[in-house]
This record gives sequence, C-alpha cells and structure tokens, in this order.
Amino acid sequence: MSKMELNRRSLLKHSAGVMALAIGGGTPFLSSRAAYAQAANLAKEQLRTIGLSVTVQERILDEFRKVSGVGQTSGTAATFPDAQTKILSGSKDYDCWEIIGERLPSIVMTNNVEPVPAASLKNWANIRDTFTTPSDKWEPKQQIVGQIWADDAKTTLNMVPAVYNYDSIGYNPDVLSAEEANTWAAIFDPKFKGKSGLNTDPLIAFGQAIMAMNTLGLLNVKNPGNPSTAEIDEAAKFLVSKKKDGQFRALWGDFGELVNLMASGEMVVCDAWQPAVMAVKAQGKACKYAVPKEGYRGWAIGPSMIAGTPNKEAVIAYADYWLSGEPGITVSEQGYYSPSTNIQKVMAPDKYAFWYEGKPWVGAAERGIKEGDLRDGGSLAERAKNVAYWHQWPDEYDHLVQKWDEFLNA
Repeated sequence: MSKMELNRRSLLKHSAGVMALAIGGGTPFLSSRAAYAQAANLAKEQLRTIGLSVTVQERILDEFRKVSGVGQTSGTAATFPDAQTKILSGSKDYDCWEIIGERLPSIVMTNNVEPVPAASLKNWANIRDTFTTPSDKWEPKQQIVGQIWADDAKTTLNMVPAVYNYDSIGYNPDVLSAEEANTWAAIFDPKFKGKSGLNTDPLIAFGQAIMAMNTLGLLNVKNPGNPSTAEIDEAAKFLVSKKKDGQFRALWGDFGELVNLMASGEMVVCDAWQPAVMAVKAQGKACKYAVPKEGYRGWAIGPSMIAGTPNKEAVIAYADYWLSGEPGITVSEQGYYSPSTNIQKVMAPDKYAFWYEGKPWVGAAERGIKEGDLRDGGSLAERAKNVAYWHQWPDEYDHLVQKWDEFLNA
C-alpha cells in the first residue's frame, strides 16, 4: 500500500473522529465583466470562503462582489489545520478553501476538491513561470508547480495561486544584529530564551527546526520539507527540549497575535510573515526581516474549489479576480507577491519598483517606510534565488503530526 493511500485513509479516519466529537487570455478582470454574462448568473450564486486572514479580507471580498455581480460573499478566517479539520469533517459551509499548496493532498486524497480548468481563467495567460515551469533545483513535487496541477498536461488546477512569498525570520534590530538574525538557528538560540516565537502549524515548525539543526550540525537533511521518520524524531526531541528549557515566548498562529508580541518587545525573534514585520514598523517599533543563510521557505496560497459546491462559477470568478491584478495591490503592499504579472499594470510604478524590483522607496513615509528605504531581502528575483525549499506535504505526515502533538503536550 502506498504512502498516499495510507495518508488518505488516516485523513478520512481523523475527520470522522473530529465529526464524532463535535475565456480570452490575459484581459484584466475589472474590464471584462461582460465575459461572465455567458456563464451562470453570478447574481444567483454566493461565495463562502475560508482561509487565513492574509487573503480572506472583507475589503477584497466586497470589491469582488461589486465587480463580479455575485449575489453574496462571506469569509471565515482560520488557520490551515483548523480549516482542514472543518472540510475533512464534511462541512458544507464553504465553497472555497484558500489553501496553502502543501496541504492540497489532504483534500485531493479525500476527494474534497473539484479542479478548475485553466481555460476558464481569463487571466491565466499572465501567470508567472514559477507556476508553470519547474525549476531544476528540485523534483517537481518539491516545488509549487508540481503541487497545484490536477493533471500532467497542466489543464486543470487543484489550486489557483493567489498569493505567494518567501518566508524568513522577523527580528528586533535593537536586540539582534543582522549576523545573529540571518539564520533559522536564531529562533532557537539560548541568548534569546523566553523571547522567541514558533508557528503553530507543524508543517512550518518542523521545517524551520530542521534547517536550524542542519546549521547547528545536529542533522543533515537534504529536503527539510520532507523529512524521514528518523529525522522527524530527532527534530521533535530538539523542539521538546527547547520548549522545556523555556525558549519560546509563544506558539503563534494568528497574525494579530504575532504583531502584538513583536511590537510589545515580548518576542524579539521568530518565524514571521513579512506583513507582520511591516505592521510592527508601522507602529514605529524597530523590526526587520532577515536574509537567512540557509534560504527562505517558499509557499503559495490560493482558492481550491470544494467538491459539491453549488457555487462553482462564483469560485472560478473569485480565483480569476485574484489574478486580475487589483487584489494583488493590497497584499503586495503588505509584503506578499502576486503570482500574476498583471500586478505591474495596475500598481503605481514607484510602489511596484519598491515591492518587486528592490528599488528605493520614493515619496512620503508610509507605514514605517521612509524615503530611500529598501525592502528587506531585495527584489523578487533576488529572493527567489535564495529559497531553501518549498512547503510540501511530507511522506511521513501522520508521524510528523503525532510528534507535533507530543511536542504540544510536553
């Protein structure tokens, strides 16, 4: 029996347990409303989406409703593990999960996703090569392009990418030097005991712990995103020992929680999302985003259509809207990237130059960014060259989650 089949059975069993406990290429969306008149009447459909607050934003949903004509929109903010539990438990409350690529197998193996034809997305023609052409640095399944497609011919998508980024370490430059911060080992450095933070998603936490252990000479794992059983065991021992020593101020899962802990000075180094670093800076507090010598963690989030949804056209329209460029402005100015080159057509040139091309900030200060400032890490091209690994579904998922539960209970 294959690992995938074992994972599928385990996921189905787990979800049952939880239940017991409880059309033209590249035309911007905003100028193409008429194209949707040929589809189902969107006014009779609604969009009910679930995902991180990164993408599930009221202003984006409101604007989508206005420009698409969809009857109603609603969004639920939830961590990936929580959203996965809801969907695998049979919830019919959602049409769309704004999923991270690494968790796609959880809904593919359990038949909870309905692929979206790429041809139904007007803006797909302007998708970046990252999502269509594999890099020779990794095997296809070890990178996002090998995760999102439902077929080898690349005609249907299990997930339409909406946002992506290369994650790093957020730190207080008044406490840590750049040399100290520019490594994943900084999160586990005893010098910052009681003031470091760890993400609550085990698929994130184990990867960063393994990169730190590689640097510290405790492990030699080629692909931190897909460790073996023995490597997971060693990483779990390391995490438990750090927890018992009082290394972590918090295990964070919520964006607001992360910002508050960093802005207050309670946490001085942690695995962080770049928008959180920007939000701390906007409060006038010192905060920077490290350039890890091991490399960044690559990931992408986007809409997946939940199987059986009565609002299929609304989900497709929503996915296409994300590729139109307009919603990309909102997330780009928080520190993320749009997977569509349409963003350059709609974003102010000076802003695009700063966020995407590594050029100095021009104009009035905004959210802690001043004239002449540079984006931490440089341009999109520079950061893309320094990726340690892409998030992915580990072969030993069940074992990893078991060890994570042991860590939480330690």
